[in-house]
Amino acid sequence: MKTLYVTTPIYYANDKPHVGHAYTTVAADVLARYWRKKLGSEQVFFLTGTDEHGQKIADAAQKAGLAPKAFVDRLVPQFETMLRSLAISNDIFMRTTAVEHIQFAKEYFQQLKANDDVYLGTYEGFYCVGCESYKTESELVDGKCPDHPNLTPERRHEKNYFFRLTKYISAVIQAIESNQIIIKPDYRRNELLARLKGEVRDISISRPNVEWGIPLPWDESHTFYVWVEALLNYLSALEIKQASNFWPANVQLMAKEILWFHGAIWPALLIAGGRDLPKTIFAHGWFTIDGQKMSKTLGNVIDPIELVDRYGADAVRYFLLSAVPFGADGDLAAHRFAEVYKADLADGLGNLLQRTVTLISRSELKIEPGAAPSCADADRAIEELRLDEGLKAIWLIVRDANKRLEEAKPWEMIKNYESETMNHELVNVLTTAYRQLETIAAGLMPFMPETSAQIFAQLRSSQAQPLFPRLNHEL
Repeated sequence: MKTLYVTTPIYYANDKPHVGHAYTTVAADVLARYWRKKLGSEQVFFLTGTDEHGQKIADAAQKAGLAPKAFVDRLVPQFETMLRSLAISNDIFMRTTAVEHIQFAKEYFQQLKANDDVYLGTYEGFYCVGCESYKTESELVDGKCPDHPNLTPERRHEKNYFFRLTKYISAVIQAIESNQIIIKPDYRRNELLARLKGEVRDISISRPNVEWGIPLPWDESHTFYVWVEALLNYLSALEIKQASNFWPANVQLMAKEILWFHGAIWPALLIAGGRDLPKTIFAHGWFTIDGQKMSKTLGNVIDPIELVDRYGADAVRYFLLSAVPFGADGDLAAHRFAEVYKADLADGLGNLLQRTVTLISRSELKIEPGAAPSCADADRAIEELRLDEGLKAIWLIVRDANKRLEEAKPWEMIKNYESETMNHELVNVLTTAYRQLETIAAGLMPFMPETSAQIFAQLRSSQAQPLFPRLNHEL
């Protein structure tokens, strides 16, 4: 691989960011940081951003007493603050209200219409306001959208412009089955293929009564359906940054509920437009909070910026990526944050570094830095998109290093190491701990960049500082 283009979905800007947004973004940042080190910073492009059109945003703006553009302009900075707080290293923050994106979307669909891939038809069926998408009867469970069971799908009958999705379904299936597009995890791939081989219809790409959207260039009485124009951001962003050489995307990350849009509709749009297909689409699972779905009504939505204020950016990055196997559903138990901070970070890694550096300083040892420290197991896990296992590999070394120190007790050796034998043993013990910490710091660089830098700095200077300060609070 010579270049890397990694994307998060662009997050829907109808409410402030939550911990789910942070999870996807931190995962993408790990990939970007890792590959920048391996390929060079100019060879990596990392996109995240916000999706800012659609009826839900118009409704939220009306509720807030604002025009839609004023509403998103007020909300979007909260997403940008989240990125800064978590030390996210994105190359672009993409907004679908950008003039360049709007023009790109119009031109792209104008070409699809010229190729007879877009036509005017009548839609009659169920529409989920929560998803802002149409549902077939087979997708409903007891007449409700499974993702929004508290909302009753609306029966709608209206003139829409349609994209000929059915024309390209066989090509999409072939691309997935041949691994031209790799869908991860495997069970998501199987689910997607089953649906592609089931009931599929052409999709609506426009709405006639939604003003907050991009007008169709050939019929301004319609605006683009939010999902189809938003997908084009992955291309329009490269146009804006004059970085088209990065297409096709290497890894597109998202939560599982939008895999259909990215794994079926998106490839079809690309094939119709004569574009190459993304190489890997990875759909991770959902977080529940203490066993319950995140909900403003329940009051259990976790604000990632507040988490960073309490624990620090690197600690939050560690919590999120170590909590569940990457790709699977999992639970975030709120009480566990403080427990993990103390056990894994402060008492585990922090204590290891502090006592190693202190003992090296006290014994006046001069240990030369390693030439190019690395953590092969963590690197391999990142390349295979097993991010939680990368952290597990690093913490195996943390635990082993602490165990070695506990068994050797160098703090006792240093009190009376007048004999040559004792001196040699002390040097071996502390040099081993030093090298293990170099390996840990190298492995942590993509996951916890500030922590990695601090470990290297303290090893080089022989000046110990608390890596994870004691907490005086809990979430």
